[in-house]
Amino acid sequence: MTIHSNLKYWFCSVIAIKFFAVSFVHAQNHHIINLETDKSIAKVQPNMWGVFFEDINFGADGGIYAELIKNRSFEFAKPLMGWSIVRDKPQEGEVLVVNRKEVNQANPRYLQVHKNTTDFELVNEGFKGIGVKKDLSYNFSVMYRQAKVGVTMVLQLKDENNKIIAQGDFKPDNIGDGWHKQSLSFVATESSARAKFSIVFKGNGHIDLDMISLFPGDTWKNRPQGLRADMVQLLADMKPGFIRFPGGCIVEGTDLANRYQWKNTIGPIEGRKMIVNRWNNEFAHRPAPDYYQSFGLGFFEYFQLAEDIGSDALPILNCGMACQFNSGEVVALDELQPYIQDALDLIEFANGNASTVWGKKRIELGHAKPFNLKMLGVGNENWGPQYMERVALFKAAIKAKYPNIKLIYSSGTDPEGDRFNLLDNYLRNEKADFIDEHYYRSAEWFLKNAGRYDNYPRNDTKVFVGEYAVHADKNLTGKEKNNWQSALASASLMTGLERNADVVQMASYAPLFAHVDAWQWAPDMIWVDNLKSYGTPDYYVQKLFSTNKGTDVIAITLNGKNITGQNGLYASSVLDKTKKELIIKIANNAAEEQHIDFTLLGKAKLKSKYSIETMSDDNLNQLNSFENPLAVSPQKSIYNMKGKGLNVRLKPYSFNLIKIGLN
Repeated sequence: MTIHSNLKYWFCSVIAIKFFAVSFVHAQNHHIINLETDKSIAKVQPNMWGVFFEDINFGADGGIYAELIKNRSFEFAKPLMGWSIVRDKPQEGEVLVVNRKEVNQANPRYLQVHKNTTDFELVNEGFKGIGVKKDLSYNFSVMYRQAKVGVTMVLQLKDENNKIIAQGDFKPDNIGDGWHKQSLSFVATESSARAKFSIVFKGNGHIDLDMISLFPGDTWKNRPQGLRADMVQLLADMKPGFIRFPGGCIVEGTDLANRYQWKNTIGPIEGRKMIVNRWNNEFAHRPAPDYYQSFGLGFFEYFQLAEDIGSDALPILNCGMACQFNSGEVVALDELQPYIQDALDLIEFANGNASTVWGKKRIELGHAKPFNLKMLGVGNENWGPQYMERVALFKAAIKAKYPNIKLIYSSGTDPEGDRFNLLDNYLRNEKADFIDEHYYRSAEWFLKNAGRYDNYPRNDTKVFVGEYAVHADKNLTGKEKNNWQSALASASLMTGLERNADVVQMASYAPLFAHVDAWQWAPDMIWVDNLKSYGTPDYYVQKLFSTNKGTDVIAITLNGKNITGQNGLYASSVLDKTKKELIIKIANNAAEEQHIDFTLLGKAKLKSKYSIETMSDDNLNQLNSFENPLAVSPQKSIYNMKGKGLNVRLKPYSFNLIKIGLN
């Protein structure tokens, strides 16, 4: 063979190899996926996709609860934490914190002011500052007691440079031995993200003050002392099927004295007994000594919030066990009855009529209609034989009186291992209504477990995935953890939850909220500051599932198998028989575009157009932010159908929701 012919042979071989490589890649990226539109393999529960609220990351006080004054009733361990007295020369005894614990155990402290000399200021720093909006009214209220009129007050909001941006004159006009409540509204002339609130004391005399409060005028539904409207709106836009509350680990408490007790969170605000938040100093690297629970957001408000946004309420109650990572304290079994009674009373509070003790209390609070509570959680992340003993007693008492209430039980803190297996086996043998599984794991774990429930038992015991989130690289902190890679992995696993909707009947991402200047735990679905809030990529993934849940799961397969990672693809599909729509959810975790031919098997006749909502970004570390809140969010396009088949190109690193109308 000549040199020329050898070169020609080599050149042709290279061309052939290159052509084969290109063809191979094209074949690898071209897939035929079958959908069986005539056969429902599972029903999707109307409340399948929900949200989980816990007062962590200043999610309640300093977050969704719109109170702007920190330590408004002086009940923190340091009674004047958050407050400072500003004057030229200190006057001994001019301002005192008085404790009346024997008279009022729920709210023992108040401020006593003896004003006999020059004017001075009492300044509150708010929760990492106070968010003030130009032209918005601010509603001040205070409880006070005075023997005679003498002291007047100038109320001020000051910006970061100490400039007055809102002001009102307040004159307490009631006298006598009793406590009086009085209000005043004033309007801000400028905006500030880190303002402070000041009371300038004028005149002379003595006055006692308690429950010093300031709320913005734009609360959700304009309710006095209500919730922050922008944060609630983000939840309402998701149309969640349920709200799980109040946690989370605050249900357990660091010890039983610190546990959440729902009866202390209803009724007049001034009568709700504040406690330290169990996340106060949980993390040494993120201490929050000023983190307390005022319970302005209490169980009545939780039920009301669920009702407002069309969600089922899912309260979780302490089962007589404190956090097992902290004290591990338990109440003796023969002293468990008060805990069980709290559960029975809560059901009565939510659903009872005026002839019942607790139903009457709900009606007196202004809600005559029952809240229609359907389910209740017994404990949070508890485990071991001590939990099993308490579960048995709770179940017997609650089912005897309220057999239709669904009970949700913990499977511990992890989705595998001896603790999980012990509880899973026990609860299934006891025919539990729901087992609550939690997992905070890597993106790799989420992708590997997209088929987790494909082989779970199909029986009366259902799964509630009550807390889950992808935990990104440890080098990432705070809001950096809510990157696109984490959200894409969550979406991929969620296709497995949806495919197994006959097993997994409810699921909720966790945690929900975090304040950018006051977080303890990350990632979180929604980040806020004192003025603004935004949804992370995880938020938009959750929203796509929740607002497109459908009614019936149908089979979607690649080469006859569920799509659980083949070539980086993860998929599920549902029919919405009410809206007459076919909905496909498909994630592409590959770095290359993938061409999909969907073959629709069945008699369904499709409309001429279909839509695709796509979330994608080549940068897996891409984040949403206050400056760019929609950086990774659904982008919608409309296409014409070509025949009965559906041909789609999936972008690299993308999650796609395809929707086709049915005739």
